[in-house]
Amino acid sequence: MTAEIFQDLGRAPVIKEFVSSRASSGDTNSLINGVGRGGRRDGVEEDGGRVGAYWGEMGVTGRRRWRMVAMGQTALSGERLRQTDEFLAEAWADLVRHDERLRGTTVEVRFDRGVAHLTGAVADPAQLRLVRELIGRLSGVLGVWCRVAVGGRAPVVVDLGCGATKQWPGNLGLDIYPAPGVNAVANLAGSLPLRDASVDVFFAVHIVEHLIDFLPLFDECHRVLRPGGVLHVMSPWWRHVNAVADPTHVRLLDVQTFKGICGQRPPGTPRWYPLHVGCDGASVFADLTPLPPDAPPPPASHLARFFD
Repeated sequence: MTAEIFQDLGRAPVIKEFVSSRASSGDTNSLINGVGRGGRRDGVEEDGGRVGAYWGEMGVTGRRRWRMVAMGQTALSGERLRQTDEFLAEAWADLVRHDERLRGTTVEVRFDRGVAHLTGAVADPAQLRLVRELIGRLSGVLGVWCRVAVGGRAPVVVDLGCGATKQWPGNLGLDIYPAPGVNAVANLAGSLPLRDASVDVFFAVHIVEHLIDFLPLFDECHRVLRPGGVLHVMSPWWRHVNAVADPTHVRLLDVQTFKGICGQRPPGTPRWYPLHVGCDGASVFADLTPLPPDAPPPPASHLARFFD
């Protein structure tokens, strides 16, 4: 490989250019079809969901030069997200009208830039799981964020690294620095000052990218969440400028990061089940619920909804 040029301007394609040594004429690989000695061939092919544009030529040395253009996901515009929210609101209202399992539900659903915000009350955890699952199946949903009372009990919701901004005013705010809205000062890289199985919902919105090692925080959330509790994560997508514009960002995240969290950690470490994972080209979203030690892993058919 002689050169690599990466360009990312307003979600422009990433370009790689390099020299591939192939001794025999008519040689092939997974992206480029064979090019005869001294010949040249241009074209565009798809490889693993990405589009590759290449050019190649073979001389007496049998060396081929080619360029691949990897088309990245483009961040959704504000207008596109607004229209998606309108579609999702109509789709959910239609589902409530026609699905007998949702008759009498008092859960209120508001869509904001592809994220479903759930409030209200349900009689039991099974009803909340049903509502979450059905909303998560709608095309265009990036995450399903909840603050729903279950069986007459209001949820305990904690905002991690909230600063002065909470996802809901009544949430408990934890941050390393005191600020209006921060209820307790805590180092999120260490142990959380919360009892085992005492929290229903965690929000980690634009916080994970600030931690060199965020797995201890996830392990702490696993410890503190009640059965059926949810950790909501939102962070900049690694290929968007927001991921690198802030000099305090020390980690890059992708949808596949959560595949590793949910299925590739060593035995004996806390395990997670992905309720929903998404990306809008600017941010990645994940809704995770803790798995008990003896629970089976998530089925491959479920993981295939989100991960390669």
